[in-house]
Amino acid sequence: MIPVSFDYQRPSTVDEAVQALSAAGDDGKVLAGGQSLIPMLRLRLSAPSVLIDLGALADLRGIREDGDGLLIGAMTRHADVLANPLVRRYVPLLAQATATVADRQVRHLGTLGGSLAHADPAGDLPAVAVALDATMEIAGPDGQRTVPAGDFFVDYLTTALGPADVLLGVRFPSHEGWGTHYEKFQRMAQAWALVGVAATVRRENGTIAEARVALTNMGPVPVRARAVEDALTGAASTADAIAAAAGLAGEGTRPTSDLTASAEYRAHLATVLTGRAVSAAAGVG
Repeated sequence: MIPVSFDYQRPSTVDEAVQALSAAGDDGKVLAGGQSLIPMLRLRLSAPSVLIDLGALADLRGIREDGDGLLIGAMTRHADVLANPLVRRYVPLLAQATATVADRQVRHLGTLGGSLAHADPAGDLPAVAVALDATMEIAGPDGQRTVPAGDFFVDYLTTALGPADVLLGVRFPSHEGWGTHYEKFQRMAQAWALVGVAATVRRENGTIAEARVALTNMGPVPVRARAVEDALTGAASTADAIAAAAGLAGEGTRPTSDLTASAEYRAHLATVLTGRAVSAAAGVG
């Protein structure tokens, strides 16, 4: 397939990018790594009149310590996230989930910000951002603002980004010392997740002091499994306690039925995968 005709712009600053998007209105589209957008252009599922390429914005790349956590630039590629020792130290859950994204070729081109801004409910990283209470740094016509990950994902393929907004970076609070695991089920290697579970657990004296759990592809946006978290908090780090909490994974979810899986099957997967993810994070064999 051949995309529809469009104008191409490659701004050299964030301000220029915001101005270009403002001028384009609803007809502008941001190009980051292109691993989601380019296929949509080729299939004509997206038909912008202007494509604004952020590839020249070096300031949007990189990973650095920021207070009690990390700030990762939106244009940082998945491969760089995987290779960075700060990520493995402070937010190992992000590294674990990123390792499951597509294949090596995609991970060397695709970006963290692009994945989050695309907001596919079957994508792995949105649920991780929600589980880790990440914060999105955004620039727009009215200046800069921050949006919690829980408020960033609004609906299917829809975020809090306005038509002239640029995602600058993502702040991840430190989860150093927590047990973490990302578990997903897919029909074949490199396919989208039918369901995924991002789990991070802090243990004290044989009990689970705190837990964060978020679900992939159990609704139009990532779902924070609050009922599971509440059941785990203060519970013993045992297989029975984790299984009981995992049984609550379906609460508050809206799984869909499609050609790959029924809603009922997704609900079953959510329970099973939550048990696996939390058990691995808590070190329960």
